[in-house]
Amino acid sequence: MELILVRHPQPEVAAGVCYGSSDIPALASALADGHASLAAQLGPALAAGARLYSSPLQRCTMLASVLGDFTPDARLVEMDFGAWELQPWSSIPHEEVDAWAANLLDYRPGGGETVREVAGRVQSFLDQLQHDAVIVCHAGTMRLIAAIAAGEPLQQAAAKPNQIKYCEALRLSWSAKSV
Repeated sequence: MELILVRHPQPEVAAGVCYGSSDIPALASALADGHASLAAQLGPALAAGARLYSSPLQRCTMLASVLGDFTPDARLVEMDFGAWELQPWSSIPHEEVDAWAANLLDYRPGGGETVREVAGRVQSFLDQLQHDAVIVCHAGTMRLIAAIAAGEPLQQAAAKPNQIKYCEALRLSWSAKSV
């Protein structure tokens, strides 16, 4: 089946702030621009019966709601960075960031979630899919879904720098055999 992963619009947060699972709305201008650029691109898939899913965080549901009827799913939420949430990256102690870099899959940044835990909930979502889908979510979630679908090691996905732009769409194939 085909999956179209869409990153949410730019959120209302200052640059350089860790916002992971914080429920921050999208900038109104970014939402309008994102909808305009994605409507034609996603319309045919949605018209052909692809189901629309979204992380329940506002920056995702705001976009999903203008694209059509959607199902929110908490398994699509971005990683919880615990005490790091809404802190400038520059104020997070270097030794904590280094500890995370040394153990990307199992370290709990800010006491939050591990990458392995996020991958587990994302895998659970994918295991239940039985139809083409458009999924509005987050860059971290998108990288994990893409890695799982390609059979790549989670460590490789976690180590990749984020290069997914706001409102960017990524198409990929998914089959339960990819697990």
